[in-house]
Amino acid sequence: MTRGTLRIFLGAAPGVGKTYAMLAEAQRRHERGSDVVVGYVEHHTRPRTEALMAGLEEMPRKRSEHRGQVLEEMDVDAILRRAPQSVLVDELAHTNAPGSRNPKRWQDVEELLRAGIDVVSTVNIQHLESLGDVVESITGVRQQETVPDEVVRRADQIELVDMSPQALRRRMAHGNVYPPDRIDAALSNWFRPGNLTALRELALLWTADRVDEYLQQYRADHRISAAWQARERIVVGLTGGPEGRTLIRRAARMAAKASGSEILAVHIVRSDGLVSGSAKELAVQRTLVEDLGGSFHSVVGDDVPNALMDFARGVNATQIVLGSSRRKTWQYAFGPGVGATVARESDDIDVHIVTHEQAAKGRGLPAARGASLGRSRTVAGWLTGVAGPALLTVLLDQFHPGPGQATDMLLFLTMTVAAALVGGLLPALASALLGSLLLNFFFTPPTHSFTIAQPENIVAILIFVVVGAAVSSVVDLAARRTQQAARLRAEAEILSHLAGSVLRGENTLEALLERVRETFQMESAVLLERSGGRSPWTRAASVGTDPCARPEDADVEVAVSDRLTLALTGRVLPAADRRVLSAFAAQAAVVLDRERLAGEAARARELAEGNRIRTALLAAVSHDLRTPLAGIKAAVSSLRSEDVAWSPQDEAELLAGIEDGADRLDHLVGNLLDMSRLQTGTVTPLIRVVDVDEVVPMALGGVPENSVTLDIPETLPMVAVDPGLLERAAANIVENAVKYSPPDQKVLVAASALGDRVEVRVVDRGPGVPDAAKEHIFEPFQRYGDAPRGTGVGLGLAVARGFLEAVGGTLQAEDTPGGGLTMVLTLPAAPGASPAGDRSGRVSGAPAVGRPG
Repeated sequence: MTRGTLRIFLGAAPGVGKTYAMLAEAQRRHERGSDVVVGYVEHHTRPRTEALMAGLEEMPRKRSEHRGQVLEEMDVDAILRRAPQSVLVDELAHTNAPGSRNPKRWQDVEELLRAGIDVVSTVNIQHLESLGDVVESITGVRQQETVPDEVVRRADQIELVDMSPQALRRRMAHGNVYPPDRIDAALSNWFRPGNLTALRELALLWTADRVDEYLQQYRADHRISAAWQARERIVVGLTGGPEGRTLIRRAARMAAKASGSEILAVHIVRSDGLVSGSAKELAVQRTLVEDLGGSFHSVVGDDVPNALMDFARGVNATQIVLGSSRRKTWQYAFGPGVGATVARESDDIDVHIVTHEQAAKGRGLPAARGASLGRSRTVAGWLTGVAGPALLTVLLDQFHPGPGQATDMLLFLTMTVAAALVGGLLPALASALLGSLLLNFFFTPPTHSFTIAQPENIVAILIFVVVGAAVSSVVDLAARRTQQAARLRAEAEILSHLAGSVLRGENTLEALLERVRETFQMESAVLLERSGGRSPWTRAASVGTDPCARPEDADVEVAVSDRLTLALTGRVLPAADRRVLSAFAAQAAVVLDRERLAGEAARARELAEGNRIRTALLAAVSHDLRTPLAGIKAAVSSLRSEDVAWSPQDEAELLAGIEDGADRLDHLVGNLLDMSRLQTGTVTPLIRVVDVDEVVPMALGGVPENSVTLDIPETLPMVAVDPGLLERAAANIVENAVKYSPPDQKVLVAASALGDRVEVRVVDRGPGVPDAAKEHIFEPFQRYGDAPRGTGVGLGLAVARGFLEAVGGTLQAEDTPGGGLTMVLTLPAAPGASPAGDRSGRVSGAPAVGRPG
């Protein structure tokens, strides 16, 4: 059976019109004669959205009862029996009611697709699983309902439903998204302009990446290698020299001129070991390009121009930025250079050559390793050493008898020296031997014969061979020493930067292993450790793909000690690289020890904090707890005094004082015990689904009557919390607000729904708290301002925040408009929770707050 197609309307935020767009698409299909049914659509009683459902067949929903509530879900079985051509399924990330056919609605959609039914669905960007942390950092709310990114990626069509933040906020202000009693809370929380702008950018970027994936797949399927300039991609070629920073900044300025441009910095490393160029400078350039929003890549290749062009074509680059060559003028005799070669072979990719201070100043010591002079110089040396004497022989033979044998030898010796300067030892030796044979055969009597008639000619030819070999040996030795110096310099820079970064504490263990893997171009790097000589190996940290579990499985392993080993996979490294690798291994052991010491230091700080708490506790016991005890004892002593005749009114006052002191003492001891539980981590919440209007009113027992005004609608979604902890937290906050409010001002306790959370606001009209002190008031044993001693030990707000965080909520302090302090309690709504007005089948006119379409 042919799989159905999936079309998704992706929204940047709730209320942008995804459901409206989906229904409009359904009406277009219906007008074309397509068999379209409504599987599940949330219109939220919006008139325009409801109007678009006219004429569409709506499948009956499946009802189920859970904890006394009647929940409605999409009836997958009914849709499969009906077998329409297309079906509308709203809210792809929705969690189905317990006992449903599938836990998630996207799994229902997968069943419909496998049955050959086309599906049109909707989802908001904040519900994508991979973006949960990002959305939480933007909005402060963790999304409970998510859909795997892969499900959305596999969609045949993804259409972004976009709207500017200003337009969306106007829609909300006009009542087109939420009912009037929810508008103010929504606009001041989730729908703030900053939140909406960030979510919109997130949606645009995610959609652009998906479009780019489709484009890359299409190019690969059709074998298209030419660059399509649908999106500016700027590749920056780095050599590891200081000019790289100039190139990166230049590319960043170019990218800023075209919105959506991407910067990719690439460094070509040789396949024979250590990365060429300055490792320290490359690390700085990597940080710079990442700070500017680009990415850094290392590509292995001995032919730099070809490797650079392969990378640029692979990422569909539109521009390449290179620096002016640092080579001196005479060095162009060995080739046109990377810039000229790339420009010649770039086809439709624009190449920018950027001038810099290092241009034409020379490269200094070559960074390549080994004793070879490079492929191009070796080939040129062999041509000079073999073809040169042959051409010289032809030329001298034209002027026979020529200038004389001594001059002929000097000319052949010059050719040998040239071969040595260009290609090193072997081409020079070949040139000396070939030249001696040609001298003997063509220019030494008797000519055209290898016989030498005069003894002095034998000596001359032997001297010629010896001089040629000596000169070539000296040149080759100088080349070797140069290469060794370059290698040692590269190693010194790597080790110096490594030691400095470790000593400064800049590297984590994973970052250091990634540096090892990248430096030696390996597939994986892992630090293995064991507790004893025969104990099994465990991974302390690893990076790369498929890290090995034992040293014997590695391609390269360096033992730091009998209990610690650095192991790498990918290829066998030359023995010369083990010195640098050993230094990396030793530094990895240092970083591992430092991280463990940091953990121990953190635990020590926790112990020190515990000691501070105990010291403060002793101070509280010595004063704050003794005050109510002293009052109780004085009242009891007075009542027991036999020499004083107390009137009934006096006795009542003394008993009331005893009761008041006992209540204060009970409250203080309760907070102390609660803080002790929080400090020791023994608070274990018992999460249940409850109504806020059932728990919060119970927290008002400790405040005077008529001191609090409650505004908690019954239509709020249920929350998943520990009722006992929520009650204790709310009681502490309300008591604190009443204590600081003026006698003629009531404290307001109001609640509202926002997305998948419920907010409870405790508003007082007291003196307020400056912004700098708002976090300070949540610390244990802290009183703000001139609060008198004896009114508490300063634990109420600390305990309240601790309890709320234990149940997944938050507690923040805000200014009350007009003066005062507002405590904002944020509670997680129960998964799949509906407003109270909908718990009996979603009564018409009671919108499901928190799920706008």
